[in-house]
Amino acid sequence: MNNPRTHSIQAHQNRAPIYEALESFRQMRVVPFDVPGHKRGRGNPELTAFLGQQCIGVDVNSMKPLDNLCHPVSVILEAEKLAADAFGAAHAFLMVGGTTSSVQSMILASCKRGDEIILPRNVHKSVINALVLCGAVPVYVNPDVDQRLGISLGMRREQVAKAIAEHPKAVAVLVNNPTYYGVCSDLRAIVKMAHAAGMRCLADEAHGTHFYFGGGLPVSAMAAGADMASVSMHKSGGSLTQSSLLLVGPNVHAGYVRQIINLTQTTSGSYLLMSSLDISRRNLALRGRAVFHQVADMAEYARQEINAVGGYYAFGRELMNGDSVFDFDTTKLSVHTLDIGLAGIEVYDILREEYDIQIEFGDIGNILAYLSMGDRPQEVERLVSALAEIRRRYQRDPTGLLNQEYVEPEVVTSPQEAFYAEKVSLPLAETRGRVCSEFVMCYPPGIPLLAPGERVTAEILEHIRYAKEKGCSMTGPEDPDLERLNVLA
Repeated sequence: MNNPRTHSIQAHQNRAPIYEALESFRQMRVVPFDVPGHKRGRGNPELTAFLGQQCIGVDVNSMKPLDNLCHPVSVILEAEKLAADAFGAAHAFLMVGGTTSSVQSMILASCKRGDEIILPRNVHKSVINALVLCGAVPVYVNPDVDQRLGISLGMRREQVAKAIAEHPKAVAVLVNNPTYYGVCSDLRAIVKMAHAAGMRCLADEAHGTHFYFGGGLPVSAMAAGADMASVSMHKSGGSLTQSSLLLVGPNVHAGYVRQIINLTQTTSGSYLLMSSLDISRRNLALRGRAVFHQVADMAEYARQEINAVGGYYAFGRELMNGDSVFDFDTTKLSVHTLDIGLAGIEVYDILREEYDIQIEFGDIGNILAYLSMGDRPQEVERLVSALAEIRRRYQRDPTGLLNQEYVEPEVVTSPQEAFYAEKVSLPLAETRGRVCSEFVMCYPPGIPLLAPGERVTAEILEHIRYAKEKGCSMTGPEDPDLERLNVLA
């Protein structure tokens, strides 16, 4: 059990103050001479027909009875306190700009221009975007790579200790908890090392919301003593897309964090998103433990069935080695596909186009089916059957397939310096040896192949060519077709 406070069903966790205030407001039939301009849907009947009156009627502006996200004093503040209690945090902030906004606020609240921050290179692009914004300098800990699966793992304790010793003035250590594939580092040990060196420990928990509410799952950031954590409620927590939480521990000044959030977050917070966070927090606090136990059981059943098909490898806790794979999120259904001669993105496309099954992503060698509270056993059976049929119909010789999801970068300058420097646009093939000034990544998962300030190598160019050929969605560069790349002049 990660946090006893989280799993005790307390009477006040039955509350959903933002939702309750919106329901009261709906019954008042207030005449709107404010924004939004659709005026409870009357001004946009097509949108109302599409979303429904129930939804459009509570798409409202901040006002005294409904509080204000930028400076909450009533129902939003109460919802934040309930979220903090449910997640075992000193404070929680409702975020309506996605977990990208949470991650960036977390880093901007901890780093300023010239500060060093220790982090794994296999971070989401939002982390490096934050470094572009604030001017902090990354100290990358290159993760180990599982050679069979081609996926990056967690940070080894020895690597983190070495980075801290070599960069004693660094202000923070950032940890993925977990990676997209479900791999967890030894978070408790990293927190202790960071704090002993006078550094903060930050956690990107975009894919770890359920850690706060599940038995037998990896430790959550707040339970491990981390200072801040970005929690993507809309992924496994059940809230609406783009809604997130930023959690902070007792040694972080919440008022300053609010100021940082208000630098970039909208002043017109969506009550649809905020109420979804409020309702979803209540649901998790009251029912999350039972729900995620069922999700983990479904994922384990699916792993066994997929591995019985043959050719595929649905990996799990057997990867754990006590260090770079300290723990594993058993709700993640990650499947290696190269042994049947298909890249993950090819299986992804076949599932969608021929079987009407939409999975989370496919990359060079793996697919990820994201299981959560809304999945049912019969749908898992359908996925397993489809994968068996794909193997029978499409299996081929795997010779010549690339398998590395992670390419170790050569960092030349900071992301901010490279992003804002004088640059030239060159044909992709002519950029070898130059320093990139923009991002290149497959999305999802959104881990950059190239980030500003990194050298373009032959290996990276081959990886980009191969990913494009296999149909990966390439994002980040100014040229949407990725025929050209911006590099330092």
